[in-house]
Amino acid sequence: MDNKQLKMFLALADSLHFAQASEQCHVSPSTLSRNIQALEQQLEVVLFDRDRRTVSLTREGDLFVAYAKSSLAQWDVFKGSLDTHSNELRGELSIYCSVTASHSFLHQILARYRQQFPRVEIKLRTGDIVQSLPRVHNEQEDMSIAAKPDQLPPNMAFQTIGVSPLVFIAPIERCEVQALVDSGQYNWSELPLIVPEQGLARKRLDQWFRRKNVRPNIYSEVAGNEAIVSMVSLGFGVGLVPKIVLDNSPLKDSIQIMEVSPALKPFEVVICCLKKKLKSPLISSLWNAAKEGIDK
Repeated sequence: MDNKQLKMFLALADSLHFAQASEQCHVSPSTLSRNIQALEQQLEVVLFDRDRRTVSLTREGDLFVAYAKSSLAQWDVFKGSLDTHSNELRGELSIYCSVTASHSFLHQILARYRQQFPRVEIKLRTGDIVQSLPRVHNEQEDMSIAAKPDQLPPNMAFQTIGVSPLVFIAPIERCEVQALVDSGQYNWSELPLIVPEQGLARKRLDQWFRRKNVRPNIYSEVAGNEAIVSMVSLGFGVGLVPKIVLDNSPLKDSIQIMEVSPALKPFEVVICCLKKKLKSPLISSLWNAAKEGIDK
């Protein structure tokens, strides 16, 4: 087996979808299938249970995930140790963040980083910020930009790169929700709320209402801050998002910020990775590039 096969296996183990995994690996589904079959023949076990509709990991496949991640991590460390003698760092880094974070933070970090290390290949995946920590913890990505949690996982390293207030937002256009907001007296039992499904913002929102002894009127639970901004702009309700999301949204001119008291605790935006991976020259190089940007 080779590293390409291990990467194909991990892509399929992550997505459990042949089309998505093959697209991620830039191969055809048939090539992906042949490589998975080759791995199974070498190991003499079945790694995936699959039929026409579903794909799932077998017990052996679940065990092999740990081996594949460890093997690729050791390879990166070894390659990095060789590259330090050539004065030109090479390799591949995978990063996960929200679309907003890619514009607001990662762009500046990578602009500096690419000047220093043009041979390093960056794999960027974007999605809901709630998935930032789990994807690093599960070793699906090398690093991510996330909201710093209140309880810090002991095996992860965090570096603050920014701060963003959490703000309530409402539509500007005339509608029933806008009329309720413009009255200045927020009746949270009547105001329809569009809230995150999960994550740090949801926890702080729930705590805020508990302290006020208020049972909110939750209209919709949404994955992704950008989707909350969109629904609020259309007049479906009021929402809660990090202000930086609103500042970078094309819909910001159709949104107003609501004045509430007390203000919610702001988001501390961090870049994070597993502590053990900081030994890798690739990981530490990006970590240091992010730190240099903060110090300037």
